[in-house]
Amino acid sequence: MKKEINSLEKMASFCKRRGFIFLSSEIYGGLSAVYDYGHYGTLLKNNIRDAWWKHMVQYRDDIYGLDSAIFMHPTTWVASGHVEGFDDPQVDCKDCKQRMRADHLLESFGIDADKASLDFINKELDKLKKEKKIKCISCGSVNVTPAKQFSLMVKSNLGSPTDVLSEENVIYLRPETCGGIYLEYKNMVDSVHPKLPFGIAQVGKAFRNEIVARQFVFRTREFEQMEMQYFLHPKEMKEKYEMWKDIRWKWYLEYGIPEKKLNWYKHEVLSHYASEAYDIEFDFQCLGGFKEVEGIHTRGDWDLSQHSKHSGEDLTYTDEETKEKFTPHIMETSAGLNRIFLMFIDNSYTEEEVEGEKRVVLKMDKRLSPVKTAVFPLLKNKPELVKEAQKIHQMLKKKWMSEFDTSGSIGKRYRRQDEIGTPFCITVDFESLSDKSVTVRERDTMKQERIKIENLEKYLSKELA
Repeated sequence: MKKEINSLEKMASFCKRRGFIFLSSEIYGGLSAVYDYGHYGTLLKNNIRDAWWKHMVQYRDDIYGLDSAIFMHPTTWVASGHVEGFDDPQVDCKDCKQRMRADHLLESFGIDADKASLDFINKELDKLKKEKKIKCISCGSVNVTPAKQFSLMVKSNLGSPTDVLSEENVIYLRPETCGGIYLEYKNMVDSVHPKLPFGIAQVGKAFRNEIVARQFVFRTREFEQMEMQYFLHPKEMKEKYEMWKDIRWKWYLEYGIPEKKLNWYKHEVLSHYASEAYDIEFDFQCLGGFKEVEGIHTRGDWDLSQHSKHSGEDLTYTDEETKEKFTPHIMETSAGLNRIFLMFIDNSYTEEEVEGEKRVVLKMDKRLSPVKTAVFPLLKNKPELVKEAQKIHQMLKKKWMSEFDTSGSIGKRYRRQDEIGTPFCITVDFESLSDKSVTVRERDTMKQERIKIENLEKYLSKELA
């Protein structure tokens, strides 16, 4: 019988215990909404990133890779509108000083405040305040301030002393990775000479000064995005937009996410530059419902036009055949790597009873598993078994992440590998010394079979493909 993780606390505890995720700076009390990824967390995150990169760049001829800097010229964020309008509505408890997202408070009462104006938000808050319904999420007080705008931009003093930090010399940590793509659009066109339509993809860190971030790694102040900006002629937008919605949906299915756990959310209130915006949502058990993991949006020619205006550079594109000169329109796919990481653990975490005992296992796509093989000698005090097991481990780790374990009984070693999602455990016993075979145990079914050592690499290659 399968039981899902049903609380965020349980998820965080599991991830810490098994070396996936730790609270950053924990020995000093931690830093709110900032996390470190441990050994298995780093391996899993990198595998997810690489799977995305293969499908977005390696398998395609129309998308090019980029790794842009976190720091960019401050005019970048003026041109994009972030300096003026990248904020969230904040309210404060006057008694305990707790900060809250005003739009989230309204959403808890069924009021859609996504991208709503401050006037609208405060009018709706006032109605609820009169009925004593707006309360502090921490202490329960009804003594709550009106909503105000809270900038999500994180400032830095790069290249200037902290004591002279001002709006004139401030440098911002990028709030999203796509900004670097737009700034390098011209260089990419001039260097690799792509033909429209084409995309530029990158994976990188972004930073947002969130008002409230209490959802483990789902909403953090430092996070990673996997973004692709697709440049095209405006007449192609509808066709390519539907194409990319289909491509991205199928990516989740390919890596084991059940279709019943996915949902399309259509944005009714759009950013001024967008004509359509959809989010792919996943039904998180640990978060209690569907939450966004990826956005697929049309952006028109806003980004290139704005940067052309503020920089003075010509960012138009000339079609070689028709000689038409125009500013390309953009559609984007923007996925949160940390959110997708959480999605895969949430989806794969399984508790089941095996011979009267509870087994915890991560039943995830084998290609994503942090460790692919674990090799055990049946007994750790038998040098001949240890030597043969080490020999096999050394062979396998040249191709896959492999672990060597001699601690505890075979059953306990199986359980440890189950919890980190290792697909195959390989045991060297006394028979192995004579028949040159090993016992290979598969994670999900726990089925065991004897495989010749000389055929082991070929067997695993087929199973892990």
